[in-house]
Amino acid sequence: MRKRLALTTLAVATAVTAGVAAPASAARPDPVRQGLETLVDSDHAPGALASVLDGKGRFRTYTAGVGDRDTHAKMPRNGQVRIGSVTKSFTAAVVLQLVGEGKISLNKPVDTYLPGLVRGKGIDGKRITVRQLLQHTSGLPDFEDDVTSGILERRYLSPRDALDIALKHKAVFKPGKKWSYSNTNYLLAGLIVERATGRPLAEQIDKRVIQKLGLRHTYFPAPGETAIRERHPQGYRPEPKGAPARDVTGIDPSAAWAAGAMVSTNSDLNRFFSALLKDDGNPLLKKAQRKQLRTTVAMKKGNSRYAMGLGIMRVKQSDTCVFWGHSGGIPGFGTWSGATDDGRAASVTMTLEPKTGEAVEHLEKTVAAGLCRR
Repeated sequence: MRKRLALTTLAVATAVTAGVAAPASAARPDPVRQGLETLVDSDHAPGALASVLDGKGRFRTYTAGVGDRDTHAKMPRNGQVRIGSVTKSFTAAVVLQLVGEGKISLNKPVDTYLPGLVRGKGIDGKRITVRQLLQHTSGLPDFEDDVTSGILERRYLSPRDALDIALKHKAVFKPGKKWSYSNTNYLLAGLIVERATGRPLAEQIDKRVIQKLGLRHTYFPAPGETAIRERHPQGYRPEPKGAPARDVTGIDPSAAWAAGAMVSTNSDLNRFFSALLKDDGNPLLKKAQRKQLRTTVAMKKGNSRYAMGLGIMRVKQSDTCVFWGHSGGIPGFGTWSGATDDGRAASVTMTLEPKTGEAVEHLEKTVAAGLCRR
């Protein structure tokens, strides 16, 4: 969640553009496979898996390492994984659909939909717009550090309880003045969806995105659901002082909710991002909302390589390759997914929660390897 995007911004300052423009050949190893091997060998993930969707609608799947560190079970191809903050792109897509239906306005304050709910030290829901939530320019404090232990201990936390925790902290800055990643933004976006529709967020994501795109292996966990439903690798969390990584496959992601609770596969994520960015015949968003989706603000002053739209990030990998996507980290897994304007998509997951900027950078570079070569 927040730390993983914070690490992405750390990578903004340190990343070196990967040279992945050329296609794989007999003389040159496949750079996507090389990227997975880096995640296993250098970042110490027990395993990694990826899927690449080319411009002709063909999928390539990859695996590296093992699916279970203790039994050495084989890594399942295209197995289900927890996608962490990639969930935000699904939540934003639903908000934008409701904008297109006239049920939500991006420029109206949060108080329009959740009157009196958002109040705190320097925090006023009358001064924060829906757009600022989706773009992380609200100045709202984050709550991730306060709930991680509960996630690991499988304690259910309702969205309202998580919001109460977040609002105990003071505002980071005045709304609209800066950019700072906060899961609290998407907690509120999810609550606004529920207020606008009168239905649960999970149901709306399922109906409006998952079913519409036929994402057969993607779901929003039910309250109290701690296991991953289908074939999946085990997920791990680094332990301090060089101790073996801890198996945290079974967690309660309820605290992450609209900001990071979902489960999917790399190929389903490719289908989602490819559809989300499509211009002609987009199954998710109308033209006006697609334009809003791509309206960006700088994430780091003086760095034009990264910019944040509404629930989706633009990455300028080179002068000839720009892609859109989102990263996600949650105990057990780290994921980066993205797509280009012409429908190509790539998604990569490591089965170790990324704790360093280098790990997030390696995830992003592996996605770029699938998207930027020809």
